[in-house]
Amino acid sequence: MDAMSEHTYKQFDIELETLRTRVLQMGGLVEQQVKKAMEGLYEGDTGLLELVVKEDARVNQQEVELDEACNQMIAKRQPTAIDLRMVTTVIKSIADLEKIGDKAHKIARLGLALNNQHTGFTPEVELRHMAELSLSMLHTALDAFARLNVVAAAEVVHQDEHVNTEYDSVVRQLITYMMEDPRTISRSLDIMSIAKAIERVGDHAKNIAEYVIYMVKGLNVRHSTLDEIDREIANGD
Repeated sequence: MDAMSEHTYKQFDIELETLRTRVLQMGGLVEQQVKKAMEGLYEGDTGLLELVVKEDARVNQQEVELDEACNQMIAKRQPTAIDLRMVTTVIKSIADLEKIGDKAHKIARLGLALNNQHTGFTPEVELRHMAELSLSMLHTALDAFARLNVVAAAEVVHQDEHVNTEYDSVVRQLITYMMEDPRTISRSLDIMSIAKAIERVGDHAKNIAEYVIYMVKGLNVRHSTLDEIDREIANGD
């Protein structure tokens, strides 16, 4: 490799690393958005909920800027093999991160609506544990992206079942409340929408984890069973 080619290759490595860092920064912002939305919901902190709504514009802007950076990199560098998979993974991951930001925005808006409703019985449904599970999935997926860790990514895919189970339980509880007391219907439907938003955070985290597996191993596992994914990971390179 001549000096010019080596310089170009090193510069490309720096650009890729910068791109990865920016994705993780966006992921950190989105993670905080969900945490703040849930905290504002449970504390009745309208100021915090309003901040989450306002900050959604930052998430959207980062997604636009990163998407443009990826398109420029593809046009300029014409990456191949694992480098191309990484850029593709970034494009897909930031789309999911933006959608997680949308879910935080939705939770905050619904939280504000619930706070403004001064009448009506509020069903006692526990959402915090499901939110903690979804946030754990997101955090682990981002860590797997940072470390190119397919084992951690596979763990995220497994965790999605737990979030789905908790969501189903919440829905059953809310349906029971609505059937027993029609006064709870309006608030129950809002809480059900919040629960669905939390469940979708887990879905998007799972997507990011699957992209990590694709980036590292070149395997599209989005339609694979958990057993098939585990076998692929166990096989190594």
